[in-house]
Amino acid sequence: MPGLTIGDTVPNLVADSTHGKIKLHDYIGDSWTILFSHPADFTPVCTTELGKMAAYAPEFANRGVKLVGVSCDDVQSHNEWIKDIEAYTPGCKVTYPILADPNRDIIKQLNMVDPDEKDNSGKPLPSRALHIVGPDKKVKLSFLYPATTGRNMDEVVRVLDSLQEASRFNYKIATPVDWKQGDPVVISPSVSNEQAKEMFPQGYKTVELPSKKDYLRFTNVKNVN
Repeated sequence: MPGLTIGDTVPNLVADSTHGKIKLHDYIGDSWTILFSHPADFTPVCTTELGKMAAYAPEFANRGVKLVGVSCDDVQSHNEWIKDIEAYTPGCKVTYPILADPNRDIIKQLNMVDPDEKDNSGKPLPSRALHIVGPDKKVKLSFLYPATTGRNMDEVVRVLDSLQEASRFNYKIATPVDWKQGDPVVISPSVSNEQAKEMFPQGYKTVELPSKKDYLRFTNVKNVN
């Protein structure tokens, strides 16, 4: 489906929310932000997901990340639904705003329309989509799930850590398969061996491969500022 994708600037939407009217770029400010949509209020998978997002809110806050949900129902419906979400996830409060989108304008602009799911009147419903947006207001990563599949919040945290780590080193490093915070990273092929020695005084290890090419270089940046 064509639309907003990695590298694009998110539109500066103005929308009603559970926290009042929000102008998206002002809300993002200089922070990383996670935008996530849900097919509808008072639906089972969505209720579990928003509860888990509330439970993980401190993890995201520690990383300087803001949260904002989107659902196609109105603010009054959202506020009633929040009671169910908090009851399902005891001890957690939904402290992030949920945007209202009864006319389906926001989900179209954010490329969050499910091509198959419709409400009782035939209007399109949001997909289970999530965009991670950088302080520059650009989409850095997107997940797109069908309505039948709930997300894994541990994976959201993992990829966020990866994005922030790469940004911290001006994209001169990348994270390998199954990487978790604190694991070694790989040095970008755009960095020469000489540059790598200067950039990573802690040293790095080159993996010997049949090709004899020295492109797979690991370094540990856990304690590097």
